[in-house]
Amino acid sequence: MILRHKEEPHRRLTVPNHKELAKGTLRAIIRQAGLTKEEFINLIK
Repeated sequence: MILRHKEEPHRRLTVPNHKELAKGTLRAIIRQAGLTKEEFINLIK
């Protein structure tokens, strides 16, 4: 899944190309995206 935010602020994320991510790595990506854990969970439902 690829999510893009077309309006500012634009955010640049580095996403590893692994089948599994460590919990800390996923949390860091969610924070870089400017999301809370709850917002992320709602997006993937």
